[in-house]
Amino acid sequence: NYNNDLDKNKANYIPLSPLTFIERIKDVYPNYEALIYGKRKYTWLDVYKRVIKFASALEKIGIGQGDTVSIMAANTPELFEAHYSIPMTGAVINTINTRLDTKTVAYILKHSDAKVFIVDRQFNKIVKKALEELKKKIIIIDIDDKQANLPNYYKIGEHEYESFLLTGDENYKWKRPIDEWQAISLNYTSGTTGQPKGVVYHHRGSYLMSMGSVMAWNMPNKLTYLYTVPMFHCNGWGYPWTLAILHARIIFIRNIIVKDIFNLIDKYKVTHFGGAPIVLNMIANAPKEEQLPINHKVFVMTAGAPPPSSILKKMQSLGFEVMHVYGLTETYGHISHCAWNESWNKLDEEKISEIKSYQGVRYPHTEEVAVLDPNNYKPVPKDGKTMGEIMIRSNTVMKGYYKNHDATKKIMDNGWFHSGDLAVMHENGYIQVKDRSKDIIISGGENISS
Repeated sequence: NYNNDLDKNKANYIPLSPLTFIERIKDVYPNYEALIYGKRKYTWLDVYKRVIKFASALEKIGIGQGDTVSIMAANTPELFEAHYSIPMTGAVINTINTRLDTKTVAYILKHSDAKVFIVDRQFNKIVKKALEELKKKIIIIDIDDKQANLPNYYKIGEHEYESFLLTGDENYKWKRPIDEWQAISLNYTSGTTGQPKGVVYHHRGSYLMSMGSVMAWNMPNKLTYLYTVPMFHCNGWGYPWTLAILHARIIFIRNIIVKDIFNLIDKYKVTHFGGAPIVLNMIANAPKEEQLPINHKVFVMTAGAPPPSSILKKMQSLGFEVMHVYGLTETYGHISHCAWNESWNKLDEEKISEIKSYQGVRYPHTEEVAVLDPNNYKPVPKDGKTMGEIMIRSNTVMKGYYKNHDATKKIMDNGWFHSGDLAVMHENGYIQVKDRSKDIIISGGENISS
């Protein structure tokens, strides 16, 4: 009886999409500060108008359902806005790592079937060579960041971001996904062999990731977030969408310079930021003359290899509270975190540091995270010694690898996503990574194929 005359209809079922977050925020908190980058400041209503006009401009040049639009940019408002404007047309955003070489950029542009490429002029030399290798016509839109003071960076595109935006219609009706399984983004990740693979996210997963992040990190409304995480990495951990839920104030930093980080935290009373352990190391060991006293609590999220206990101690003494998380590009970013139990505060420093190194327990949006014996798929004992592979089942596991059936099938064998990370399970159910089953090099916080 629960299936009789109880069907989905337009009144009771709408495909989930994180794009709805900004539409709500511009209605509820239109005049709240949203984006701050140097002298540039936008309210949430400003941002909404800008992304709508840019989406409209993209559609006018032929971009629509299922098209790929690539972008290679520093952490500036343009890259944040692209996370809305591109999928608002029904297209897919492909953020490209700014540290990649010419050949890899050319490969991604070709493999992704990119029709438009938005490029910060800082990277024009690499891009120009990549386009020569590509041997394919592609529409280029330049980002001219006048605040960056880039010497001799020339124009290569037929359009410039701001003037292109002005060709759009402010009354444009953005395209909701027909199905929440529809692709929203494409992120290329280094494997252990061959070319990088294209990880496809869908609207549903990005929506759930955003909601889960708010709960896992206990993020309050109106927080101030310093964007130190590269937005080309897992779509900036999904935070361009998460932060809209919270009508947060977002501070952009183009280059990771410790003195600037301290100045921005002090000036804007930053409450949250994220970064790889290398960023924490830079902050903790900054020269005294570059440090500023922090008179408010600053919450920091770090991912990857756990920072040494000495770094955690220094960060705490400076006024930072660090939470360690774990995830992969293929899982929209984080799927587990070291959720802290207050009773552990009574333990000695060595034990506290040890627990903080754990990859922890699953996020609220992650259904299953297990450490299994890859030979028989049985859970390893909770003894903190027996190693197995971290495997995941979640609505935030990727759709698959773009145009790579074999790799998708292999990594999702037997109904589990295989992380390739070897870990132990502790008695309290917390996971701790011990090794990788694949060789990987870490540079600047990014995983790179050997």
